Amino acid sequence: MGKPTGFLEFDREMPAKRPVAERVNDYKEIEAPASTERSQKQAARCMDCGTPFCHSGCPLGNIIPEFNDAVYEGNWAYAYQILASTNNFPEFTGRICPAPCEASCVLGINKPPVAIEFIEKSIIEYAFQNGLVKPQVPSKRTEKKIAVVGSGPAGMAAAVQLNKAGHWVTVFERADQIGGLVRYGIPDFKLEKWTVDRRVDVMEAEGIVFKTNTNIGKDLKVASVLADFDAIVLAVGSTEPRAIQIPGWDKYIGNGIYPAMEFLSQQNKRVSNTDRTADHQGEVYKNGEILATDKHVFVIGGGDTGSDCVGTSNRHKAATITQVEVMPRPKFDDKTQPYYKFRDESSPWPAWPVTKRTTTSHEEGADRHWSVDVQAFLGDGHKLTGLQIGDIAMKWEDGKVVRHTENIREVPCDLALIAAGFVHPQQQLVELFELETDERKNIKAVDYQTSNEKIFAAGDCRRGQSLVVWAISEGRECARKVDEFLMGESLLEAKALSMINPQFVGV
Repeated sequence: MGKPTGFLEFDREMPAKRPVAERVNDYKEIEAPASTERSQKQAARCMDCGTPFCHSGCPLGNIIPEFNDAVYEGNWAYAYQILASTNNFPEFTGRICPAPCEASCVLGINKPPVAIEFIEKSIIEYAFQNGLVKPQVPSKRTEKKIAVVGSGPAGMAAAVQLNKAGHWVTVFERADQIGGLVRYGIPDFKLEKWTVDRRVDVMEAEGIVFKTNTNIGKDLKVASVLADFDAIVLAVGSTEPRAIQIPGWDKYIGNGIYPAMEFLSQQNKRVSNTDRTADHQGEVYKNGEILATDKHVFVIGGGDTGSDCVGTSNRHKAATITQVEVMPRPKFDDKTQPYYKFRDESSPWPAWPVTKRTTTSHEEGADRHWSVDVQAFLGDGHKLTGLQIGDIAMKWEDGKVVRHTENIREVPCDLALIAAGFVHPQQQLVELFELETDERKNIKAVDYQTSNEKIFAAGDCRRGQSLVVWAISEGRECARKVDEFLMGESLLEAKALSMINPQFVGV
């Protein structure tokens, strides 16, 4: 695939980023547009590896070598056709996917892997700019009606596939705009929201109906949904944030301590100039405006959401930004010791590598610390003023490893953002539909079908908090099961289970 000697002739080269001093003053996307020539050079690096492990690394089973070859040959229409056959929203994954496919790239065994995510973004942007993305209106309708509850990537993917099968699809969203966490969780400097609007326009032209500001159970009775639709897909996400139940939590939550998603969704609303009285879940903000300006910010949690809080705090002009993580610092650094060169037995190829990852937000400035235990939230009785933290040390005692906390100290903090993940979907809707849940309080849905045979579930509400690419995959697979339930069979694309090996994608 690609140019036979391309991986020997061309180095991995990513799009240039806008200078830090410029980008921290706005919320525009960080990467500068790339030329088609650069995309073709990067696609030429895809080697004829025989067994493309990138397929196993991708939750969608994207046909990566084939679309790389098409890009290298300059056949962009064919590249888009290949990509769109497995991925409904390459404009999302091409911007915010951690690219587990690249970790599985055969070239990545001893060289920088193929820049698959960048190529994917290049294909879809070329396709939109050149009129290749067109509404696909079904030639025949089944007259079956389906309600999709939730308009994040899983719900949107399910809606597209079910509409493609000829069913009438209505998507209900309790927030004021479509997109779920892509709209109100991902900062604009990573994914500008015109990309969501552009895709929604295509979906509406295909016949999908969107109803915003509609909270099932409040604005529309569950009994009505059950009576009016032949099948229901719940794609409501995992939105219950993990609390940190330590001294001071109950006193200062809402007075200096805030869930990360409330902080991020407010900023997305500021950028879009929409009403900030309610959050991305349609719930009224109880704590007013949350701003990091001139504050000592602590981001508690070392994942992508924490990184997004860092980038947003930089744009708010925080006085200081510190990010702490309870887990130990990874052995390898993605900047000084790339994982394709310094793997060890903890993450052999093609497994997802355990490395210290430096995001564009970290490049803009933040102090990062690992093995840190937050022991208490401190304040003056009215608002948060500091944290009590300590360093975690693991020691061998009496034949076992014992955790100790050392160097306990107090640090100033005006704003603590909790980016410790989400535990499960909110339970009200699950209870209203009288559905069974698993041991983690996720919706129990074997092969996407819940305890009520006409209700299906997909995405984070079923599998737990995960990646956008997994949400799209779940939506697609769920749609096929719904189609089979309604029609007895399905002609929608199926993905072989053997394509997905969890050990390859870090789940």
